[in-house]
Amino acid sequence: MPHIAMVLTPGFQFLALGVQAAFELANIVRDEEYYTLSMVSIAGGPVVSSSGFAVPTTPLAQMGQVDTLLLLAGLVPPPRQDEDTLERLRAITRQSRRVAGLCTGAFLLGQMGLLDGRRATTHWSYARHMRELFPDVRVEEDRIFINEGSVWTSAGLTAGLDLAVALIEKDLGREVASAVARRLVMHHRRAGGQSQHSELLELAPSSDRIQKALIFARSHLAHPLTVEELAEVAALSPRQFARAFRAETGQTPAKAVEQIRLEAARLMIEETRHPMDQIARESGFVDLRRMREAFMRHYGQPPQTLRRLARSA
Repeated sequence: MPHIAMVLTPGFQFLALGVQAAFELANIVRDEEYYTLSMVSIAGGPVVSSSGFAVPTTPLAQMGQVDTLLLLAGLVPPPRQDEDTLERLRAITRQSRRVAGLCTGAFLLGQMGLLDGRRATTHWSYARHMRELFPDVRVEEDRIFINEGSVWTSAGLTAGLDLAVALIEKDLGREVASAVARRLVMHHRRAGGQSQHSELLELAPSSDRIQKALIFARSHLAHPLTVEELAEVAALSPRQFARAFRAETGQTPAKAVEQIRLEAARLMIEETRHPMDQIARESGFVDLRRMREAFMRHYGQPPQTLRRLARSA
């Protein structure tokens, strides 16, 4: 029965506690208590979050066998911990199967020396700071989560849920992980290599009609996705749709569709071994030439170069 210990540090971000729901739901899906969970800290007792709420914790020294450690910190990187604290964390980590730093919890792993020579991610806004503090760490700020052997790191806030679902998939398989994601009402399961920046989020339309059209586009990339087709989904005339789309997103529908196609194609390039012509078809570029031209415009590199970089990383 794997035990998950969530290690809280003063000023931790309360939202990070939500990852426990993934393991709770895995138990429900399995109809058994497969995972057990606890909230712990170095000294025990109440630990105050960044929003002022206190959570009772068990002292780390009283923990028995721990399968997985989840390190939680705040919306800003945690200060340097004293050596005694770091050694206690190292000691229990050595006895555990795996350890994960959620969001800025990755800075604690860096302080422990567990990220040296490894790839890691954190909240995108602190990636440069992480590089400066830990020059031996290969920081990849444009990732949802990264798994390097027994050490995991995730991007900010809700990316912790993506990491938790990935841990469950490692333990219990894709079917259980997918069932957990559905119960969490996750729009889709994000792979670790996916960018922290979503084109749908960047476009950020304010009306339900334009949002509906964009979601349709993301789910039907093989369609032509003309203005007429998207306008029909939004229940607007093509002229009304084009005018409303530009007003809400600052872009034309054609430009936005190309960005969504590029995001999907790049994820397939980095995360799969599909041939390039297949990726071009599935992402809606029709052929490799058109996809290559779009990549050169947007990324300044052809898709083959991005695949080589992903594989070397």
